[in-house]
Amino acid sequence: MAEQKKKGKPYNPKETEDIRYKEWLDADYFKGDPKSDKDPFTVVIPPPNVTDILHLGHALNNVIQDILVRHNRMSGRETEWLPGADHAGIATQVVVEKQLAKEGKTRRDLGRDKFLERVREWAYRNKDLILGQLKKIGCSCDWERTRFTFDENLSKSVTEVFLRLYEKGLIYKGNRIVNWCPQDQTSISDDEVEHKEVDSHLWFVRYKLKGTDEYLTVATTRPETMLGDTALAVNPTDARFKKFVGKTVILPILEREIPIVADSYVDIEFGTGVVKVTPAHDPNDFEIGRRHDLPQINIMNLDGTLNENAGKYKGLDRFEGRKQLLKDLEAKGYLIKTEKYKLSVGTHDRCKTIIEPMLSEQWFVKMKPLAEPAIEAVKSGKLRFHPDHWSKTYLHWMENIRDWCISRQLWWGHRIPIYYCQECDEVIAAAAMPEKCPKCGATAILQDEDVLDTWFSSWLWPFSVFGWPDKTEMLKKFYPTDVLVTASEIIFLWVARMVMAGYEFMGELPFSDVYIHGTVRDSNGVKMSKSLGNGIDPLLIIDQYGADSLRISIILATPDGQDPWIGQNSFELGRNFNNKIWNASRFVMMNLGDDPIDFDQLPKEKLILIDQWILSRLEKTIKGVNQSFKDFKLNTAAKLLYDFVWKDFCDWYIELIKPRLYGESDEDRQAARQVSGYVLKRILLLMHPFIPFITEEIYQQLTGGNGMGTINYGPWPEVEDGFENDELEDRLNRIQTVVNTIRNIRSEMNVPPGKRADVLIRITDEELGGILTEYIDYYKDLAKIEKVVIDTEVKKPTMSASAVIPGAEIFIPLEGLIDVDFERKRLNKDLKNLKTQLEKLSKKLANPDYLANAPEDVVNRDKSKRSDFEDRVEKINTNLEQLMNW
Repeated sequence: MAEQKKKGKPYNPKETEDIRYKEWLDADYFKGDPKSDKDPFTVVIPPPNVTDILHLGHALNNVIQDILVRHNRMSGRETEWLPGADHAGIATQVVVEKQLAKEGKTRRDLGRDKFLERVREWAYRNKDLILGQLKKIGCSCDWERTRFTFDENLSKSVTEVFLRLYEKGLIYKGNRIVNWCPQDQTSISDDEVEHKEVDSHLWFVRYKLKGTDEYLTVATTRPETMLGDTALAVNPTDARFKKFVGKTVILPILEREIPIVADSYVDIEFGTGVVKVTPAHDPNDFEIGRRHDLPQINIMNLDGTLNENAGKYKGLDRFEGRKQLLKDLEAKGYLIKTEKYKLSVGTHDRCKTIIEPMLSEQWFVKMKPLAEPAIEAVKSGKLRFHPDHWSKTYLHWMENIRDWCISRQLWWGHRIPIYYCQECDEVIAAAAMPEKCPKCGATAILQDEDVLDTWFSSWLWPFSVFGWPDKTEMLKKFYPTDVLVTASEIIFLWVARMVMAGYEFMGELPFSDVYIHGTVRDSNGVKMSKSLGNGIDPLLIIDQYGADSLRISIILATPDGQDPWIGQNSFELGRNFNNKIWNASRFVMMNLGDDPIDFDQLPKEKLILIDQWILSRLEKTIKGVNQSFKDFKLNTAAKLLYDFVWKDFCDWYIELIKPRLYGESDEDRQAARQVSGYVLKRILLLMHPFIPFITEEIYQQLTGGNGMGTINYGPWPEVEDGFENDELEDRLNRIQTVVNTIRNIRSEMNVPPGKRADVLIRITDEELGGILTEYIDYYKDLAKIEKVVIDTEVKKPTMSASAVIPGAEIFIPLEGLIDVDFERKRLNKDLKNLKTQLEKLSKKLANPDYLANAPEDVVNRDKSKRSDFEDRVEKINTNLEQLMNW
């Protein structure tokens, strides 16, 4: 390390990150101690599916968690970040079945036991792969305690919960309308259904009143389901149809007689005011059917083909059956009209198949009793969402909660612990296969074939991972957890259910804060997805730029509470920032001298203005970062640190102490060394949660030989009251404004970087004049000034560029510095290009269709871009005007 410091070797993350991570693991820095007397800070990782491949969404989620965990570890808390993976029932089974299909086999060819053995082997192998990818990001998890939802103890927890809920009457089996996926041939929960709007039709079909020549017309979006109609319904308040209630109609094609009923569910305004009732294929029709004791006729097989109840359409795919039925209805005069119609279609979130509402016997959990304390938790403020607006989404869903269908027609998953006696039909709930029936004593017993929904194990995650139902040391120390970090799309699937489970089985909340981060989008604002091919592989970014560059870039690119837009070049921001820190640290360390320095002490009596200024800025930054952590605003914290490190420390303080470091005064030199080392150490501590590898590397070099150990335990910097000084910062800010203005003039007028320029400053504010005169040595070199004149009577020189700032006007004579004719041509060319882009963007923003259909954040970005173009056009025009007068 000392050799690297001495030679000034450039920072290479490939030489650092893997080595440092191994050191941390070998030293057990990430292992939570249940016997510790420190206050605990616990996070349980949202377990990635074993089918997942690490993507930027995973990276964002886990970097956020790691930042929170590292910050609390450095703040003196006993941290436990428990990792794991989810067995992902449907998704995993589909993957392995596809592998078998390539071999010309099915799961039934293998049999249940051998198939599960193969799935388990694949799942465990893939689990280790994705968790290994998280290590590359630098996640400081307690890896020795990694859990899998199919582990023995977690499976024990699942069984225990099922049995408890069953005994309380909260789990029941019944015929209900479920979301059926014909592709995977299993039921799925409401939360696994994605709705998308499609162009469809509304078909108007007439039903003949029995014994008359009159007809009633209904409008339907799913005509094939009419084959399962068992009634027509009208609203009891609709005067148009009161006379028909109690009569019957003849179902077209199948010629079945069905009744006309009155039900308040019917919307008088929809269609014709008459609706068909298909209790076996629509949840609302199912409820109407129960109220009127209607038969339930299922017309569909499990694979989405029509069954024997569909008559001559038996065997046809549901959509092919629709086509054939519509042709027949039209030929027989029953189809009287077709209208275009926008329809919201439900699809399975995994395979994208259109789901079929279908009557099926399934296992359900009664959710309303479980939801009550979970609703109160948010209303009382015990459970907080960040950003807060997600609490409204949570409450809306919880207050309208429906029973949860928990059974799945799969093999891979936790098998339902229900057993059936083959002799007396006794239903037995038990943790293991009973030896004999408790009712009749028979030994012919079979277990329920279905498995539980994947989320039935996931909702127990915050306590099952610590050994529940056993009362373990880990459970006592680290439950409840502190914060859950997740995406908005699983608030219902997972977050809400964990809250309910926490109250039901542990008697308290599983966590007090829920941090909802945005969805990663590409540089055009389109959600990243495998199908679109617009994703970015985090591992490739790590290989190219390093894990720290990935981490800080993705946090800086993710506005608090918003979706990040990320492109391939987004990670250059982090790489450049890390290089800036590395180079600044090398400079500080190379100038520390040979005498040992205590980086926690300051020569307060020897501090000059610039020292006091950087310490004031440091104190404000620590306060701002602490508040940002408290508010769960990591982007804000990262930006505060970025600006302090890059602008205040590197661009200003380091540049301003160079004359002292290279000067003749030992006292000045030692004070500059002491302050720069003091500030650098705190920068490393503050930045460590965001960029752990490079900060550890520099920290070891900076403190080497002082026995200060790893940076992982901090301590987190404290606020040193007494340094904050607004008046002093204001003086430096005014100097910075002058320097930045001079730099901008030079840049806009294309003054060569190596040429110094004379500067004339006309003062209109006496205080500013005094500051600029007193501290001329602070900014003369930074602004590359040859000679400076500061006066109230300064006149504008010929051939000069100027700018007005509060309290002064600045002039830079340009004669001999630039080629005027060349600059005129360059600026005119730039102006033409800018005006073309501005005109194109203005037309886009003037298009009503674009404003109506584009996402709000996309429109706002374009508006901001237009404003930037307008400012640049104005600046170029100003500069051209000055050049034209010469």
